[in-house]
Amino acid sequence: MSELTPEDALRLNVLLAGEIQAIRIDEANMTVLGLSPRGEAAVKLHPVGRSDQYLRRVRELLAGHAIGSPGGYPVYIQRWTRMGQARDKGLDRLLLLGEPEAVVSVAYSNGLTDELARFAWWAMPTADNARRMLERECVVQGKMGKVLAEYLIEHLPFENEPHIIIDTVRIVLQPGLTDAAARQRLWKKGAYDNAYYIGFLERMPDDLPEQHAPRADWEAQRAKLTPLIAQGNTYARQLERFLSGPGQAFLQTSEEVLRRPENQDVVVALLNAIAAYFATIRQAGCNGNSMEAILADAAAEVGKAQSAELCELLNTAPELAGEVSAMLALARMDAQVATPVLARTTAAGTLMRKKLEPVAIPILQQLAVLRGQPFNAAHPRRRR
Repeated sequence: MSELTPEDALRLNVLLAGEIQAIRIDEANMTVLGLSPRGEAAVKLHPVGRSDQYLRRVRELLAGHAIGSPGGYPVYIQRWTRMGQARDKGLDRLLLLGEPEAVVSVAYSNGLTDELARFAWWAMPTADNARRMLERECVVQGKMGKVLAEYLIEHLPFENEPHIIIDTVRIVLQPGLTDAAARQRLWKKGAYDNAYYIGFLERMPDDLPEQHAPRADWEAQRAKLTPLIAQGNTYARQLERFLSGPGQAFLQTSEEVLRRPENQDVVVALLNAIAAYFATIRQAGCNGNSMEAILADAAAEVGKAQSAELCELLNTAPELAGEVSAMLALARMDAQVATPVLARTTAAGTLMRKKLEPVAIPILQQLAVLRGQPFNAAHPRRRR
């Protein structure tokens, strides 16, 4: 294997002797770039022999300086990288290795700081690194938060996988990362790809960008429910919540996504978002129940009304017994209700939606009840 030329070895050692914060290797141009408080510095390499072997020598030099091991980035650490288990101490040294996996390790680490995020972003500006770094509150609240969020939004149109779109929207909607105009642009994309809606349903269920009128009977029912809400009645609070304009927007958006999910990732994320919306009235021990059992249990709970809060609600607004049953049913559902169907198929698109009808139709029926609308199994409209 070719040794480094004296000129390259000297210039690299001079580079490393400075206040270097991160190293990046441009293999195509055979250049080592260094980030320091004064900006970027570059060392143009003059390889002797095969370029890949020469770059290996360069990385050995960098590893010897950064971690005292010319063997480079340890293989056992690479296995931990994407599990977020890299050690929190010495993360700054990993950024001096010129190894992509070492940068990923820093981006995934629990010990990441806003400053380290800036160095890591300079070293390897990829969408996946941006998503992982924005999972850290210190980065979200720091100087890098908006920088990373803007990059993700700009590059989101190039993402094709629904689970990546869902994850990205969920992440950039964290408080303080986007303004109203950016959120509106993201929301509008949901008219063509409803995976965009999922992040909104998860992050801001009561403040969706789309305005919606409250249900026609909201004012009258709110007058009845307000005293119960003031007493802390969770059922009354949830009932008033979905009767309101924001609640109706949540229900309508959920319906639109459930009618046309693109793949299983969208189905799972949507059902979990709906479950989270009704979490305050969710009963323990209902996970894994069949759809038939869930609907029967919800109806039985309304009929017996053993809970004092539920009894008070039904006595106050008996005409809403159907809505109460619907919200109790939805509170018992999450992605597990779809598992018996999804576990038996890898289908997506139209075929998956057909197979999912035994789960989707009962949920759509409950959503229609809560919206005060007749159920239409063939509802074709999409917002544009």
